[in-house]
Amino acid sequence: MVPAMPHTLLSRFLHPDPRIRRELVDLLYTSLPQVSAIGGTSVTGAVTLAIMNGDIGYAVISAFIFITAAARIYSLFLYKSRAAHFSDADVIRWERLYGAGASAFGLALGMLSYRALHIDDAPGAWIAFGLAMSFCVGMVSRAAIRPWIILTTAAILLAPTIAAGLLRPELAYKLGAVMLVFFWLTLREASKHLSAAFVERLEAKYRLARQATHDFLTGLPNRAGFLQALAETRGDFAVIAIDLDGFKAVNDRHGHHAGDDLLRQVAARLSFCIGDVGIAARFGGDEFMMLKPVAAGKDGREEALALARRAILDLSIPFLLTDIPVCIGASAGILISAGAATAGATAQLLERVDRALYAAKRAGGSRCAWADEDIGPERAAG
Repeated sequence: MVPAMPHTLLSRFLHPDPRIRRELVDLLYTSLPQVSAIGGTSVTGAVTLAIMNGDIGYAVISAFIFITAAARIYSLFLYKSRAAHFSDADVIRWERLYGAGASAFGLALGMLSYRALHIDDAPGAWIAFGLAMSFCVGMVSRAAIRPWIILTTAAILLAPTIAAGLLRPELAYKLGAVMLVFFWLTLREASKHLSAAFVERLEAKYRLARQATHDFLTGLPNRAGFLQALAETRGDFAVIAIDLDGFKAVNDRHGHHAGDDLLRQVAARLSFCIGDVGIAARFGGDEFMMLKPVAAGKDGREEALALARRAILDLSIPFLLTDIPVCIGASAGILISAGAATAGATAQLLERVDRALYAAKRAGGSRCAWADEDIGPERAAG
C-alpha cells in the first residue's frame, strides 16, 4: 500500500508513490553539468554587459545571477552528500528547493533581458535572450522529470522579457512578446506528454518489482517479500506462522472464487492485526506468516503470544462470502529470535516455526504452539 499524501497546494504535482518521488528528485539533482555550464555562461555574459555599458542595473543583476547560480550548485552537492538519509518529507522539501532555485535563476536572467530592452541596449538584448534560450534548452532535458518546475521557471524567466517587449512602441517587439507566450504554451504541452510517458515507465518498473515480492491475490508480501523483510529486521522479533483450519472444506463447498474471496478477507484481517509495525505475508495456499519486532526477554514473548492469540481470534469471527456467513479457524506457531536472520539461519528458523504450527494443528487446531521444544501447544484463549 502506498501511504496517502497530505493535501497541500503542491500535492497534486507530486507523485503519490514515495519511491517514484525519490527517483524523480534524484534525477533532478544529477543536473550538475547543465547547471554549472549555464551558471558560468550567464555570469560571464552579465558581467561583460555590466563592464561594457557601465550600467549599475547590469551590475546588480550580475550579482543576483552569481548568487543564484552558486546557491544552485551548492544545493546539488549538498543533496548528493545527504540524500541517503532523507525521509520522504525531506525528498519533497528538496524537490521544492530545486524548483525555488531554478525559478530564482530564471528570474535573474529575465531581469537581464528586461534591463537590456529597457535601456535600449540591442547587443545586450541579444546576449540576454541567448542566455535565456540556453537555459530553456537545458530545462527541457528535465521536462520529463518534474514538468511543474520547468513550466514555473520558464514563466518566471519569460515574463520580464514579454513585459518589456509589450512596453516597447515598436510592433516587432510586441509580436515577439506574443510569440514567447506561444512558446511557453508549446513547452507546456511537450512537458506534459514527456512527463506522462516517463512516469508510466517508472510505474511499470515498480509494478514488475512489486509482482516479484507480493502475492497477486491478496496484495500481501509473498515468500520472497517476507524473506527480504526478515533479512532487514534487526533486534528481537517474532515470527508467527498461521494456517487456516477448515479452509479446504469452504473451498470444496463454495468454489474457488469464494475461497479466493476468503483469502483476501483473511489477508485484510491479518494486516489490521499486525498494524503498521511489522508485516503479514502469504506463503501460499492458506498459509500466512507474520513478522513483528518485539521487546527483549519475557516482554517480547508476551507480545508475540498476544499477537498470535489475537490473529486466531480475529480469524474465528465469521466471514461473509456473497452474503453467506462462513466460519473457519486458525492455528499458529510462534518463534522469538534475537538479532538479524542470516542467510544460513533463515531456513532453520522457518523450519522451527513450521514445526510449531503443525504441533498446534495436531493438538486440535485453534491453538498456538511455541517453537521452543519444552513449551507445548496452548489454546488461543488460554
